[in-house]
Amino acid sequence: MTPTPPRYAINPAISTLAIRIGEEFDRSQALAEGDNLHARRINRIRAIRGSLAIEGNTLSEGQIATILEGKPVIAPPREIQEARNALAAYDMLPHWDPASEADLCTAHETLMAGLLDVPGRYRRTGAVVAGGGTVHHIAPPADRVSGAMANLLSWLGGTNEHPLIASSVFHCEFELIHPFEDGNGRMGRLWQTLILTRWNPLFASIPVESMVHARQGDYYTAIQESSARGEGTPFIEFMLEAILEALSTPHETQQETPQVRRLISALRGEMSARDILEVLDLNDRKSFRQRYLRPALEQGYVEMTNPGSPRARNQRYRLTSRGQAVLRECG
Repeated sequence: MTPTPPRYAINPAISTLAIRIGEEFDRSQALAEGDNLHARRINRIRAIRGSLAIEGNTLSEGQIATILEGKPVIAPPREIQEARNALAAYDMLPHWDPASEADLCTAHETLMAGLLDVPGRYRRTGAVVAGGGTVHHIAPPADRVSGAMANLLSWLGGTNEHPLIASSVFHCEFELIHPFEDGNGRMGRLWQTLILTRWNPLFASIPVESMVHARQGDYYTAIQESSARGEGTPFIEFMLEAILEALSTPHETQQETPQVRRLISALRGEMSARDILEVLDLNDRKSFRQRYLRPALEQGYVEMTNPGSPRARNQRYRLTSRGQAVLRECG
C-alpha cells in the first residue's frame, strides 16, 4: 500500500537554506579531513547535552564527558541515567535503519531504559507536545499511533526527497504523532541525526542538537505553527536554519578559553588550588575559580581527587584524559 505523504511545501526560504547548507557543507567537509577523535568526541557530547537540556536535564558537557569515562558524577540519578542512555543510543546510530520500526523501538528502549516501565512501546494514552509551560500540539489518539507511524516510516523508506528535507519532515511528523509515552523529543532529534548521518557521516560530528537547544523557544514555536497549519513547512525552515548554524559554527574550539588552556598547561599530577594559583602567578582567588578552575571542571578537562567533598581541605585537582589530550595538542 502506497503511504500517504506528509504535508509540506518547499518554499523559497527552504530552497535558499538548502543551497547555503550545501555551500557550507563543502567547507565543513574540507575541514573534516583534519578532524580528530578528540574533536568528534567533544561535538558528540555537545549534541547529547543539547538534546537532554531541552528536556530539562541540567548536566554540563563536562559531567557528561565524565560519565562517558565511567567516572562518578554528583548529580540527580535520573539525569545521570538519561546521559548514559543517550551516550549508548548515539553510539548505536551506525547499526540502525531509519525506516525500520523495530530499530526505532529499540532506540527508544535504549534512550529510556530505567526511565519508563515499558520503553520501546507506543503509548496507550493521549499525549500533548508541550514546552516552556505551554501546550503546543495535541497528539492523535493512542489507537491511531501504530498506523500513523507505519505510514511515516513507509514514506521515509521510499521517498526521493533530499535527506535534509526528509529528515526534517520526519522529525516534525514524529513530534506531532508523539508515539511514545515519554522521550519523543530526544527520539525525534536522534532519528533526524541518524537520517542525516546515513546521507553523510560528517553529521555524526555536527552537534545540530546544541543549536536546537540554543533556540528552544523557536523550536516549540515551529512545532506549534506546523500543527496549526497542518503541514510541516515552518518546522522544516527552523531545522534547516539550525543545521546551517551548526555547520558554520566552529564548535570544537569554543570550549577551550585561553584561561582554561593556561590551567591545563600548568597542571601537573595532583595539585591544590593554591599550588595552581602560584604556578599561574595569580592573586585573585575568586577570578581564578570563575575563569579558570570552574570552566575546566565543567567542561571535563580537570577533575577533583575527592569529588564527593568538593570543599575538602585536602582537595586536589588533576587532568582528565580529555585534558591530557588538549595538553598534548598544546605541546
